[in-house]
Amino acid sequence: MAKNYFDRYIWLINLIDRYGYISFEEIDRAWIYNSRLNKEGGRLPERTFFNHIKAIEEVFGLRIKCDRSLGYYIANSEDMEDDGIRQWMLNFLSLNNMLNESRGMRDKILFEEIPSSQRWLTALLGAIKDGKTIEMTYQGFNSDAPSTFEAHPWCLKLFRQRWYLLARGVNMQDPWVYGLDRIRAVNETKNPLKVPKKFKADEFFSQFFGIFINKDKPETIHLKVDASQVGYFESLPLHGSQRMIEQTDGYTIYEYKLVPTFDFEQEILRNGPNIEVLSPASFRDTIHADAKAMLALYE
Repeated sequence: MAKNYFDRYIWLINLIDRYGYISFEEIDRAWIYNSRLNKEGGRLPERTFFNHIKAIEEVFGLRIKCDRSLGYYIANSEDMEDDGIRQWMLNFLSLNNMLNESRGMRDKILFEEIPSSQRWLTALLGAIKDGKTIEMTYQGFNSDAPSTFEAHPWCLKLFRQRWYLLARGVNMQDPWVYGLDRIRAVNETKNPLKVPKKFKADEFFSQFFGIFINKDKPETIHLKVDASQVGYFESLPLHGSQRMIEQTDGYTIYEYKLVPTFDFEQEILRNGPNIEVLSPASFRDTIHADAKAMLALYE
């Protein structure tokens, strides 16, 4: 697919989404007068427009329909909102398209760097799509030397500016999580990929906060959040299981059902005195011990 056409698809999706309903004549005017993709300055042929609509459905799963009285619209926009990965991809591509349209904006938008991990995304996604295992050379931060082994790649997850791979080594019983920034080499094999039939990536990680996994059972956790931070918790919940169970002028108590792994422990500590673990007692004791150890560093 030519990059210019791909950029056109993004431009057209954004235009229709922004207006809600828009006529072909309005789309054509926007193409002529407002799009940097129109390097020749000509009109948008109707045949090309309909080809773009067909391609958009094939690539993004978005169906663009026409209401005779209102114009063109995205008929299944709710599907995009429910599909996290497609929404993320479209947002990313849309932003990139906007920056290309308005080059003067490039120094007005700052991005967080994702350490080298994107280097292996294509190879890993290709293996998953092809249904093949991978031969991976990997060196963890605490390893003295890299090791090479064959593995079944199950899924990919982005967390805290890093990409991670959930995979099961051919000689391992359970899957493990590998940071893509610690991969040294990846090669697709000819061996068939085996993933449990009932495996769903979102369900697998739903009982964890981040990427640390284990076989512990989820616990009911209660956090007391200072009123000054409640807005942040409401606009971006800490976890999918978050539920408000009490609220006063000074604080709010939230309930979570998850495994209190190291990731979650670090998230609690990151919020400092604005969060207090009320229960369970074992997790509260863990945070208390960490807080005492931190305090000892400054005494």
